[in-house]
Amino acid sequence: MQTEETIRKALRGVKDPELNLNIIDIGLVYEVDVSEEGAVHVRMTLTSPGCPAGAEIVGDVKRTVEDLEGVTSAEVEIVWEPYWTPERMDPRVRAFLGG
Repeated sequence: MQTEETIRKALRGVKDPELNLNIIDIGLVYEVDVSEEGAVHVRMTLTSPGCPAGAEIVGDVKRTVEDLEGVTSAEVEIVWEPYWTPERMDPRVRAFLGG
């Protein structure tokens, strides 16, 4: 059975194509819920409402989660609250980007 931790680890393989950084380190994934039946619900955001790579990122998240053993379904919910800011990034990533 997958856990929030194993799903977050798998999502490190999903990159924001504009930043070429994974969506976990840049702070786009807010919550991961896993039901006892294996249904996964990911609450995440994008760097902006007009993010041109939004559909690609959401599709990658859904495929990555669905490919995990024991996952029966994957739902990706895009939310805008709280709004993403660079402060949500892993501090090491922010330092690497010069922030």
